[in-house]
Amino acid sequence: MNKRDVVFPAGRQALYERNRYSPAIRSNGFLFVSGQVGSKEDGSPEPNLEDQVRLAFTNLNGVLQAADCSFDDVVDVTVFIVDPEKQFERIWQVVPEFWGDAPFPNITCVGVTWLYGFQFEIKVVAKLPEQA
Repeated sequence: MNKRDVVFPAGRQALYERNRYSPAIRSNGFLFVSGQVGSKEDGSPEPNLEDQVRLAFTNLNGVLQAADCSFDDVVDVTVFIVDPEKQFERIWQVVPEFWGDAPFPNITCVGVTWLYGFQFEIKVVAKLPEQA
């Protein structure tokens, strides 16, 4: 088996090592990004929901940038929301700050009961830029 081509953003390796997963893997022209949450440097959740969503996107953008991508390269999005009936509108007020302009990526929203102390998680697949 080939070694995985792992992408690590700056400054969060301890979180990934503690929980034993890779932030993103490059494969066949795509970047598969693990779910990103609104965690501070120490891994703890940002308590305010809107700030937690912003921090999740900031952490996602850090992973994308480490692979020379941006959110514009994202083709597939999955979000996980604890209590979506209650939280969705608050979360979706923040999303346009990061989402960019149309055409938008496709998305799947999943309601869950637990996210390791978080209320929102986002995972994506991005198309890697063509190498010159």
